[in-house]
Amino acid sequence: MTATPPPTPAPTPSGSPAPSGSAAGPTLSEAVLSGELPAGDMLRLDRQICFSLHAASRAFNGVYRVLLKDLGLTYPQYLVMLVLWERGELPVKRLGEELRLDSGTLSPLLKRLEAAGLVTRQRSTRDERSVGIRLTPEGAALRERALRVPRRIAGATGFGLEELRDLRGTLDRLIDALDRVDLTGRDEDEAGESGTGENGTAARTAEGQGCG
Repeated sequence: MTATPPPTPAPTPSGSPAPSGSAAGPTLSEAVLSGELPAGDMLRLDRQICFSLHAASRAFNGVYRVLLKDLGLTYPQYLVMLVLWERGELPVKRLGEELRLDSGTLSPLLKRLEAAGLVTRQRSTRDERSVGIRLTPEGAALRERALRVPRRIAGATGFGLEELRDLRGTLDRLIDALDRVDLTGRDEDEAGESGTGENGTAARTAEGQGCG
């Protein structure tokens, strides 16, 4: 009688956190504690994920700068237009939340877009404290010309559609994780905790304080 093989685990959906355990590989702290990743290597530049993201962002901006020149937009202005093309009229406060921009950064962007005739601002008749931002006909018409930008950007990466989706899912998980980090407490090392055990300095550095 032939033995029935065990059921195949369901694949992890794209963008979902990888399962814990050996299938996902060791955590950074486990790699440091096991000696697989020397603690000193954590300070190497090529180990820093944050630097890779920084370099990728600068490279993206360089490509966008060329593509957006024909539209008369900077990259931050392009982001504002993307939200308005998708959402229509929005309160300025809500727009800032969507773009993760404070009012000191967003206000100059809106002033320049307004001066270019692409958006208009109007104070709410129901709440004078609220200012809405909407596209002008010229701003709405610019969307058609902007359609080529995402296609050119996707082509520039050399990634396939699934790779781009997976990358976006990974970055979304990273953003969510960093948004949950509690930065209000003082460094545990200052409280006198040290050592290289599971709760010691090496584990804390690899798990929460490094960016590599």
